[in-house]
Amino acid sequence: MKAVICDRYGPPESLHLADVSVPDPGAGEVLVRVHCSTVNRTDTATLRGHPFFARAMTGWWRPRHRITGMDFAGVVERCGAGVERFAPGNRVFGMSPERFGAHAEFICVPQNGAVAVIPDPVPMDEAVICEGAWYASSTVKRLARGQSILIYGASGAIGTAAVQLARARGAHVTAVVGPRHLSLARDLGAGQVLDYTVEDFTAIGETFDVVMDAVGHTSYFACRSLLKPGGLYCATDLGPVWSNIWLAALRGGRVGVPFPTDAPGFVQDLAGLMQSGQVKGVFDRRFAVDDVIEAFRFVETGHKTGIVRLDLAA
Repeated sequence: MKAVICDRYGPPESLHLADVSVPDPGAGEVLVRVHCSTVNRTDTATLRGHPFFARAMTGWWRPRHRITGMDFAGVVERCGAGVERFAPGNRVFGMSPERFGAHAEFICVPQNGAVAVIPDPVPMDEAVICEGAWYASSTVKRLARGQSILIYGASGAIGTAAVQLARARGAHVTAVVGPRHLSLARDLGAGQVLDYTVEDFTAIGETFDVVMDAVGHTSYFACRSLLKPGGLYCATDLGPVWSNIWLAALRGGRVGVPFPTDAPGFVQDLAGLMQSGQVKGVFDRRFAVDDVIEAFRFVETGHKTGIVRLDLAA
């Protein structure tokens, strides 16, 4: 099978395509023929080995898992012994946050892992939405019905998912985006949309239960006036000089760096939200697997809207 290989940390040029053996599903595993994957911030950070302490999970000196890729959507090709949840021919989607391997024509995943059947109304290439939504959910799940959230950077994979997940929880959403994405944010359900190029969102005179930086371009110090008493600031990156990490320790409950958990449970919940139409993917460019280096370069520009897809199907 064709697969995207990373043998060393570095820029996108570190990647190369290779023919490797199709994996064999073990007991309790399913072999999925991958039709579509994504290239996302997790993939680009893992390729660079950044932040350095994350290498404790991905490999200190070289990547522990050679095949890149986290999100996948495809068809169950074969089942290992003891598999009961899936059958050959099932359309499935999910992610592989521990072993990666989704940038290949086939991937093996545990039947009890982060994988679910694609709801019937959803096209297969629109089901690769897990990574951004998973990271968004770790912040949004702190919201109760009727509470409010401001999402800075609501046009990327994490931000577009956060708007929809917050609305699904019955929260009031204020989205901060650039001029190109004002209509998009409204269409996703944001009740108030601010253009950061013409308005200082930190000076709007409102406060929120949660302020979420979905792109890592602001800070707690810039946003703290936006927080209600007991409100929470969450960022999807470490902040200047890793300030979000030490502020989370010092400010106890006021600052958070979300680390998503329970990937299998999240994917099952996401399937239900997709089925009901409450969450859908927002997509930017799509690349053939032969152009994977260009896909990584584009994601690293930080200018994508929503999700960048990578096609694996021949």
